[in-house]
Amino acid sequence: MDALILARMQFAANITFHILFPTISIALGWLLLFFRWRWLRTRGVDAQLAQGWLDAYRFWTKVFALTFALGVVSGITMSFQFGTNWPGFMEKVGNVAGPLLGYEVLTAFFLEAGFLGVMLFGHEKVGERVHLMSTFMVAFGTTLSAFWILALNSWMQTPAGHEIIDGEFHVASWMAVIFNPSFPYRFAHMLLASALTCAFLLIGLSAWQVLRGVGQRSAARVMRVGLTLAAVLIPVQIVVGDMHGLNTLEHQPAKIAAMEGVWDTERGAPLLLFAIPDAKERKNHFEIAIPNGASLILTHKVDGELRGLNDFPGAHPPPLPMFFAFRIMVGMGMLMLATSWLGWWLYRRAQWQPARLPRALLWLFAGMTFSGWVATVAGWYVTEIGRQPYVVYGLVRTADVVSSVPSAMIGLTLALYVALYLALIVAYVAVLKYMAEKPEALLPSPAPSDVGIAAVLQGGRT
Repeated sequence: MDALILARMQFAANITFHILFPTISIALGWLLLFFRWRWLRTRGVDAQLAQGWLDAYRFWTKVFALTFALGVVSGITMSFQFGTNWPGFMEKVGNVAGPLLGYEVLTAFFLEAGFLGVMLFGHEKVGERVHLMSTFMVAFGTTLSAFWILALNSWMQTPAGHEIIDGEFHVASWMAVIFNPSFPYRFAHMLLASALTCAFLLIGLSAWQVLRGVGQRSAARVMRVGLTLAAVLIPVQIVVGDMHGLNTLEHQPAKIAAMEGVWDTERGAPLLLFAIPDAKERKNHFEIAIPNGASLILTHKVDGELRGLNDFPGAHPPPLPMFFAFRIMVGMGMLMLATSWLGWWLYRRAQWQPARLPRALLWLFAGMTFSGWVATVAGWYVTEIGRQPYVVYGLVRTADVVSSVPSAMIGLTLALYVALYLALIVAYVAVLKYMAEKPEALLPSPAPSDVGIAAVLQGGRT
């Protein structure tokens, strides 16, 4: 296997592992801020309710810390690849990519790391306003980090605001580089994906706690937050995804053709529910289609025209992985939508008491804990594979920036990376399972002062 394929496989392994953790931490930071705010609002009114919000904050802060640590570690290996496997990338586009990556480190990583210590260890050691502000700064930092990374990735998909001098890219307008044509859609799509991934993590771990008979102080309200967040945001994600699709059709028609398995340009293209695209024969096998469906969805016209892969000879992504990755993403999204709506409705009928829910539903929630990961990884495969054969769409080919490192060396490091990542994923899930099953051991007892004050205000009820 040649160095280009192995280097791409190694990049895919690294980005697959790395994206799992920012996908959780971006939204979880804001949920921690919500939990903290709810505790501050209820601590002098309802002791039991306040203690539940405080327990939720403290438990999920530990989840955030674990997730943040693995995200940092996996992010370091990502940066190493630019120098080891893709030196030509920074040689050609370093004037654009370097500052954006630097902004991410200076304004986001330092912001997160600087206030993370106060958020984790500052409770009852600093004032409540300072602690709340620290939680906000961590949440803001994670979002700002995503802003810079998505700006760079979007520029690689829809480059703008640059000029090329002697083969090197130079910035003509930073505003045009950052706010390139696809950035608003990708940024919104990623933030929503993070929120939905985090929502199902909340739902799943809370359901597991109910099934195991633990976490009584916070599981019920955390599950309600997760279900409400998912039920509301999935329809929003569908709308944003549609807008993103229209943008992609305009700027990256070859990607759309690969996603939909369209070989020849046609009007009224069918929506393929299933097919096996064959790149050698340049046709699909075993098609199951809805007439005019693809044109209607992608152009909002029944007879809308879709360009086919045959219009892009030697310059289109491989259709087979694109076709199935896109359908995995959409299919998982539909399953998440059905689960969240059904779950919210049944939970409301149960008067927000998880013990009254059918155990089958709780097992479904637990099984969907990491469903957001599946949808996010599939979506990133669509994004990254869909850019091929370019690293900067339409301008720089991936083959032109790969290193001259021997294939055997890349293959060895790839094997080591995959083995390490699998071990870390298993360890991460195992630790989350342990934390969910032992929440009382991880959390301090209710603060006597808070309980006493609330009891007096409520006439002695705790």
